[in-house]
Amino acid sequence: MASAPDHSKAAARSRVVGGVIVGTALIWMVAQFAGARLGVPVRWMVLIDLAALAAMVWAMIVAVGLWRARRDKE
Repeated sequence: MASAPDHSKAAARSRVVGGVIVGTALIWMVAQFAGARLGVPVRWMVLIDLAALAAMVWAMIVAVGLWRARRDKE
């Protein structure tokens, strides 16, 4: 069984991952809406899409790492 500090660190990292996922999705949706309304060039919109994709990939990698660490401790 994991000790309290280990569990607390994992819980904190889980909250960060969740915040990144939710924040990225919200910012991306607002950027898509604003970009369409303001006529932002496509190359900037692609840059926003790539940044959102990078954030989601990072969150997935960290989430899988947390899952594997929890699985290995059991």
